Amino acid sequence: MKTIEREIVVIGAGPAGLCAAIEAARAGAQVMLVDENSRPGGQLFKQIHKFFGSAEHMAGTRGYEIADSLVRQAKDAGVELWPDTVAYGIFKEGVGLVRGEQGYIVKAGRIVVAAGGSEDPVAFPGSTLPGVITAGAAQTLVNVHRVLPGRRVVVLGSGNVGLIVAYQLLQAGAEVAAVVERAEHIGGYGVHAAKIRRAGVPILTGRTVVAAEGAESLERLRIAAVAADGSVVPGSEQTIEADTLCLAVGMSPLTELLWQAGADFDYIAELGGFVPLHDSRMESTVPGLYVAGDVTGVEEAPIAMEEGRLAGISAAEAAGRLESAAAENLRAHAIERISQLESGAGESRKLARHKQLNDMQRSCCGKEC
Repeated sequence: MKTIEREIVVIGAGPAGLCAAIEAARAGAQVMLVDENSRPGGQLFKQIHKFFGSAEHMAGTRGYEIADSLVRQAKDAGVELWPDTVAYGIFKEGVGLVRGEQGYIVKAGRIVVAAGGSEDPVAFPGSTLPGVITAGAAQTLVNVHRVLPGRRVVVLGSGNVGLIVAYQLLQAGAEVAAVVERAEHIGGYGVHAAKIRRAGVPILTGRTVVAAEGAESLERLRIAAVAADGSVVPGSEQTIEADTLCLAVGMSPLTELLWQAGADFDYIAELGGFVPLHDSRMESTVPGLYVAGDVTGVEEAPIAMEEGRLAGISAAEAAGRLESAAAENLRAHAIERISQLESGAGESRKLARHKQLNDMQRSCCGKEC
């Protein structure tokens, strides 16, 4: 076990972690960016579609192009990249890392956790059959490895991820038999839904998958209508022939390191479950421990990037690398950009974010946070 020192350690090299590292390094901080994958960029490398929004938010740019740009910026800023490195714990002594066969304890003045999120599973009879995969797995196969997961596909979930994956599968040559959505309304943007509808793909709302069937792998799915109380409507079942089912039913923040570090949490369903409390500077209830991206609540990549910038700016300021006035100015611009991005979000999601900040204030009353 080797012990080393760094000014700032950023855990997770997705869009949030990259932006945090870039901002802190540009301020003059010594920054180590670690990620368990061999290639920094996180989920952006799976995104071949063009992003929406303004030019400031890289609208019209494909996800993998954004990732390449951020990696170049990180290298130019002097960020120390540690790929193929697992962060297994945050201790009083420092951050525990394993790289190859070598273990490290990194004594860090400030830590940014941008560990991302994981796809939620869903259980039903036959859900372990070969051919039942997550939407992320489908994107990895198609967009990274250029392998078609199946010939006739059903997507479960009509959020942005489900709709985008359905369209990407169509582009790759698969037949998308249907998108199935438990809710009565489509969860994703209308522009994504319109694309696959124009291609002839039905979006079946108010329905869910009740069973996957096949001898050795997926051959067919049984779907049924869902009543208002969540139960299956008797007599509503129908069968869809398919060799692949892509699950796109949501994500949950990867918060294990933050639980271990002693951060305070709140359960907010709209943000993916248990999320760490943090202030407007992205600092958690543990002094010197910052959070950004999906670990704070599952969001779109542009918001994750802005949260990363906030965390990096704040960590650099705390490390004495930025004057308070300069840091406040940079934070104000990032917060304004987040407000613009959130303007299209639903009211319940906005209220969830306000609750997270308000609960942080209550948590810190009477103690140092």
